[in-house]
Amino acid sequence: MTDGEESITVWQPLREPVFRAMWTAALVSNVGTWMQNVGAAWLMTSLTTSALLVALVQTATTLPVVLVSLPAGAIGDIVDRRWLLLVVQAWMLVTAVILSGLTAVGATTPLVLLLLTFSLGIGTAFLNPTWQAIQPELVPRKELPAAISLGAVGFNIARAVGPAVGGLILAATGTATVFFLNAVSFVAVLIVVYRWEREPAVSELPPERLSESIYRGVRFVRNDPDLRSVLIRTVIFIAFASAIWALLPLLVRNQLGLGAGGYGIVLGVTGLGSAAGITVLERARQRFTTNQVVIGASALFGLTLVVLGLVHAVAVALVAVALGGLAWISVLSSLNTAVQTLSPEWVRARTLSVFMLCFLGGMAVSSLGWGVVADHLGTPMTFVVAGLGLLVGLVGGVRWRFPETDDLDLRPSQEWSDPQTEFEPTPDAGPILVSVEYRIDPTTAADFLDAMRELEGVRRRNGARYWNVFRDTETPDRYFEVYVTGTWMAHLREHERVSVADREIQKRATSFHVGDEPPEVTHFVSEIDG
Repeated sequence: MTDGEESITVWQPLREPVFRAMWTAALVSNVGTWMQNVGAAWLMTSLTTSALLVALVQTATTLPVVLVSLPAGAIGDIVDRRWLLLVVQAWMLVTAVILSGLTAVGATTPLVLLLLTFSLGIGTAFLNPTWQAIQPELVPRKELPAAISLGAVGFNIARAVGPAVGGLILAATGTATVFFLNAVSFVAVLIVVYRWEREPAVSELPPERLSESIYRGVRFVRNDPDLRSVLIRTVIFIAFASAIWALLPLLVRNQLGLGAGGYGIVLGVTGLGSAAGITVLERARQRFTTNQVVIGASALFGLTLVVLGLVHAVAVALVAVALGGLAWISVLSSLNTAVQTLSPEWVRARTLSVFMLCFLGGMAVSSLGWGVVADHLGTPMTFVVAGLGLLVGLVGGVRWRFPETDDLDLRPSQEWSDPQTEFEPTPDAGPILVSVEYRIDPTTAADFLDAMRELEGVRRRNGARYWNVFRDTETPDRYFEVYVTGTWMAHLREHERVSVADREIQKRATSFHVGDEPPEVTHFVSEIDG
């Protein structure tokens, strides 16, 4: 890390006018969203005594991620992100107005509440990957980690303010007002995004088709071991941690004996703990690895769940949720930062959508499961079980470690020129076979093959369906790298998407070549279907 990077603080991106406007608008909208969450959860406890139906409010909020996350991320990478954000915000505004109106006239039933909450969840599923994918467009590259952390700060300031304000408004005027104010909060985002003069993405190639875009995004994630480690750790954490968000309203009402205002205060204290956690996280990152930070924060959150399941004193519960909020943001920010810094621009919304699928989708499924468990074991014992499960899950930190990404440069290298051809294949022509011939000194062959195994990941992430290295039986120092892509257009996209980090891996492999000329690259186009 350079001296300039070390001087960057978590607040520095706010000096950028566009980022500051976007951050402020998101803060206002997130306050409204947390008010909405409080209102929906509390309204459901008034409409039914079923723990399962109460937990389904959380499921309705997050289940849409399971259904539309992948196409949402793909669309976020192939259309103008500014217009996509405008359409999604308008959708959520209309939904919130309808929910407010129905609630005001007493027409909201448990089913209506779940359906409209689900509709808002659809909007969130489309919004989140694209909103996070635009962060690198708003700040200099060196400020991106700080901008990601600052986004978490805003989210948790909203978590601190929104529930408390929502609880007070609930007690004073009712849920219809809470839902209406959430609708108003979307207007702030609409105004700021509409005024944003976004520079269009530059590419000489046409946009991908939706199905192709989804396929490429999933393929990229599947062939990146570092991203896979982050996502597995995400699933392990959220499977147990989601119990607190699914069942906290019942714990507050039944175990702590508090009303709507008290529920808002509990969530507010949780949010304050999260906001304070950003400062703690910044210091922790200077002393510990990301893997150590996530393990420690996960352990703290597990202990928080156990304590909440065992205590009845409000003061002790407030301390516990404050520490839980600190632990929650430490894990969440670390996971999010890892995904963004491991994702090049061309696939960033898609990798973030897969992350959201694991995170919020896992929360939806797990919330449903914890609701069923609570109906059988009771809320307190369910918290204890979830906390102990999270502590056991810490062994994942040994098996799936977080990568260090400080020196990872994923900007397009722009060093690959288009293939030289005597005829121009059609965009859909294929499959395409690419052959690269190397001459390798037998004394360095083992090191060469190690470098090629690392290059394999680059080829597969960027589109190769098949890859291998072959050795000539008649000329032992002659090796061929062979890989296959689906179409000629897919191969052209590979040229466009090679990052600086990818190029360095390729240069290491090529450095073992001892021929007088560079390795010879040959392209073949399939002429027979099937």
